[in-house]
Amino acid sequence: MANIKSAMKRVKVAELKSNRNKKITSNLKTTIRKFNNAIESGNKELANEIFIVATKKLDKAASKGTLHANSAARKKSTLSRKLKTI
Repeated sequence: MANIKSAMKRVKVAELKSNRNKKITSNLKTTIRKFNNAIESGNKELANEIFIVATKKLDKAASKGTLHANSAARKKSTLSRKLKTI
Protein backbone atom coordinates (compact mmCIF):
# COMPACT_ATOMS: atom_id res chain seq x y z
CA MET A 1 0.00 0.00 0.00
CA ALA A 2 1.14 3.53 -0.72
CA ASN A 3 2.45 5.73 2.09
CA ILE A 4 2.24 9.11 0.37
CA LYS A 5 -1.09 10.92 0.48
CA SER A 6 -1.22 11.63 -3.26
CA ALA A 7 -0.35 8.01 -4.05
CA MET A 8 -3.19 6.83 -1.79
CA LYS A 9 -5.57 9.12 -3.65
CA ARG A 10 -4.37 7.77 -7.01
CA VAL A 11 -5.10 4.22 -5.81
CA LYS A 12 -8.66 5.23 -4.84
CA VAL A 13 -9.26 7.09 -8.11
CA ALA A 14 -7.90 4.21 -10.17
CA GLU A 15 -10.23 1.81 -8.36
CA LEU A 16 -13.26 4.05 -8.97
CA LYS A 17 -12.44 4.39 -12.67
CA SER A 18 -11.84 0.66 -12.97
CA ASN A 19 -15.24 -0.10 -11.43
CA ARG A 20 -16.94 2.42 -13.73
CA ASN A 21 -15.25 0.90 -16.79
CA LYS A 22 -16.27 -2.62 -15.73
CA LYS A 23 -19.87 -1.51 -15.31
CA ILE A 24 -19.98 0.20 -18.71
CA THR A 25 -18.29 -2.75 -20.46
CA SER A 26 -20.54 -5.33 -18.83
CA ASN A 27 -23.68 -3.38 -19.70
CA LEU A 28 -22.47 -2.98 -23.28
CA LYS A 29 -21.79 -6.70 -23.66
CA THR A 30 -25.26 -7.50 -22.32
CA THR A 31 -26.87 -5.14 -24.83
CA ILE A 32 -24.91 -6.62 -27.73
CA ARG A 33 -25.88 -10.13 -26.57
CA LYS A 34 -29.56 -9.09 -26.55
CA PHE A 35 -29.12 -7.69 -30.06
CA ASN A 36 -27.59 -10.93 -31.31
CA ASN A 37 -30.43 -12.94 -29.75
CA ALA A 38 -32.99 -10.70 -31.46
CA ILE A 39 -31.20 -11.20 -34.80
CA GLU A 40 -31.15 -14.98 -34.36
CA SER A 41 -34.85 -15.05 -33.55
CA GLY A 42 -35.57 -12.92 -36.64
CA ASN A 43 -37.34 -10.14 -34.74
CA LYS A 44 -36.42 -7.08 -36.82
CA GLU A 45 -38.38 -4.51 -34.76
CA LEU A 46 -36.76 -5.58 -31.49
CA ALA A 47 -33.34 -5.79 -33.13
CA ASN A 48 -33.74 -2.25 -34.51
CA GLU A 49 -34.67 -0.88 -31.05
CA ILE A 50 -31.74 -2.63 -29.40
CA PHE A 51 -29.41 -1.47 -32.20
CA ILE A 52 -30.24 2.18 -31.38
CA VAL A 53 -29.56 1.58 -27.68
CA ALA A 54 -26.33 -0.30 -28.42
CA THR A 55 -24.98 2.46 -30.67
CA LYS A 56 -25.69 5.06 -27.98
CA LYS A 57 -23.89 2.94 -25.39
CA LEU A 58 -20.94 2.39 -27.73
CA ASP A 59 -20.66 6.13 -28.37
CA LYS A 60 -20.84 6.89 -24.66
CA ALA A 61 -18.19 4.27 -23.86
CA ALA A 62 -15.92 5.77 -26.52
CA SER A 63 -16.46 9.31 -25.20
CA LYS A 64 -15.64 8.22 -21.63
CA GLY A 65 -12.45 6.49 -22.77
CA THR A 66 -13.64 3.03 -21.76
CA LEU A 67 -13.52 1.91 -25.38
CA HIS A 68 -11.29 3.18 -28.16
CA ALA A 69 -13.15 5.26 -30.75
CA ASN A 70 -12.12 3.02 -33.65
CA SER A 71 -13.18 -0.07 -31.71
CA ALA A 72 -16.60 1.46 -31.07
CA ALA A 73 -16.96 2.37 -34.75
CA ARG A 74 -15.99 -1.15 -35.78
CA LYS A 75 -18.54 -2.70 -33.42
CA LYS A 76 -21.29 -0.35 -34.66
CA SER A 77 -20.45 -1.27 -38.23
CA THR A 78 -20.64 -4.98 -37.41
CA LEU A 79 -24.01 -4.56 -35.70
CA SER A 80 -25.30 -2.53 -38.64
CA ARG A 81 -24.26 -5.24 -41.10
CA LYS A 82 -26.03 -7.89 -39.01
CA LEU A 83 -29.18 -5.76 -38.90
CA LYS A 84 -29.21 -5.40 -42.68
CA THR A 85 -29.06 -9.18 -43.18
CA ILE A 86 -32.57 -9.63 -41.75
